[in-house]
Amino acid sequence: MKLLFVCSRNKWRSLTAEKIFSGLAAYQVRSAGTEENARVKVTAGHIGWADIIFVMEKKHQAKLQQRYREELQDKRVIRLDIPDEYEYMDEELIDLLISRVSEHININI
Repeated sequence: MKLLFVCSRNKWRSLTAEKIFSGLAAYQVRSAGTEENARVKVTAGHIGWADIIFVMEKKHQAKLQQRYREELQDKRVIRLDIPDEYEYMDEELIDLLISRVSEHININI
């Protein structure tokens, strides 16, 4: 299963998610950002590749819907509601990601 994590700039939240979940054998994991200055900017290719798309906030979901309406038609998009107040690999962020993502997929970390 292919998981895509999306935040604004792909520097802290989604990059942390990619790092912690990419070690799971059952999943292929990528991350991207919605902003022009994102480390890796989300594309239609990312959307097409993913089986499940996890967004951090409502604004990320809205931007994806606005830009990639067609590509998202048969995609599962899950909003994690994790605010932009954590840095890369912050322990509290890791705990939140594990807790919220495990509500939707089977993870053993």
